[in-house]
Amino acid sequence: MKILAIDDQKLVLIPLESRLKEFGYEVITETNAKKGMELFDSIKPDLVIVDINMPETSGIEVVKYIREEKKSQTPIMVLSGNTDDDIITEAFDLGVNDYMKKPLSLNEVFSRTKRLIGVPDKESKNIAYKNVLIQQRCVGVVIPCYNEEDRLLSKEFLNFIDKNSGYHLCFVNDGSKDKTLEVLNKLREGREDFITVYDCEQNGGKAEAVRLGMLHMAKEEDLDYIGFLDADLSTDLLDFDDLVSTIENNDKYKIVSGSRISRMGANITKESARKIISLSVNYIIRKILKMDFKDTQCGAKIFHKDVIEVSFKDKFVTQWIFDVEIFKRMTLHYGLDKAKVMLCEQPLKRWIHADGSKLSMKDSIKIIGQLGEIAWTYRSKKKYENFLKNR
Repeated sequence: MKILAIDDQKLVLIPLESRLKEFGYEVITETNAKKGMELFDSIKPDLVIVDINMPETSGIEVVKYIREEKKSQTPIMVLSGNTDDDIITEAFDLGVNDYMKKPLSLNEVFSRTKRLIGVPDKESKNIAYKNVLIQQRCVGVVIPCYNEEDRLLSKEFLNFIDKNSGYHLCFVNDGSKDKTLEVLNKLREGREDFITVYDCEQNGGKAEAVRLGMLHMAKEEDLDYIGFLDADLSTDLLDFDDLVSTIENNDKYKIVSGSRISRMGANITKESARKIISLSVNYIIRKILKMDFKDTQCGAKIFHKDVIEVSFKDKFVTQWIFDVEIFKRMTLHYGLDKAKVMLCEQPLKRWIHADGSKLSMKDSIKIIGQLGEIAWTYRSKKKYENFLKNR
């Protein structure tokens, strides 16, 4: 039994294709709707699964092509994040057989597929995507790595992407002197569609590693949001997923930043000396940004794709507190009042200081001087533009 699946996001199609193949179906996928319609003519599928929100040609146009132009009664299943009542009504009026709303489990997709066209005689014993949800958004995550050979939590990263569809991890090797690159390449084996390794031959510091990784991931057309996360997973991956849910469900937010605010029910630990310095630094940052941020320096942030260029196009002035520069760039570009609406600070449930941090106490003290450099460089939009021309 042949199934044609059409969705512009490859990260959605991969687990869908794999799971249906596990049940014995022959699955052909296509990310371009027009090419999908051409495939419909050539392969004559038993079922078409199609997304609604696709660029250039929508899923509704695909349904019209099958029902009105080709006069075909081939079963059509819509799998979409579009919950607009008018769209759903139009789809059923055109003759779709089922309409499923993302997110949903792959097991539900199989159950509804089986109801529409039955089940093949042979079922694969290799079950790789048993409890996976198909999300309505795709997310890129940049993880800067410098000498992480002994600290990289490979198992945790692999378990997360295996159970959470729609994620693409980009590990940036920041000129490591140990075997970090070898570890990362091994981590990528067999999961090339979900993991990228971006190698910087020379160490440029965390700020530059994150910047290059974010710009690299911005080239991926099927990603809706892109963020960054520390390699030591001091911020839990599930907590990061909560940040994604926040930006996904609120149209006004362009950046959602994790915050290590101590609160009831949260597991937040810091070294006492670091905590004192952190409080002092955050006080100065609030004065510079003119925003009531409690914690700008948490290494977990998610960005709407359309602010990546504003935030990361130019090299940062500082190495460790580039987060503050990002917020200043947003303020200069959009204005303070609008930037305040676009930026969201969300408390984390868990954050643990990891041993082996690259940031020493001496570096922490230097940060105060770097804050003065930021205040001077970003004192006005015109001054900042002149700085970029003359750097």
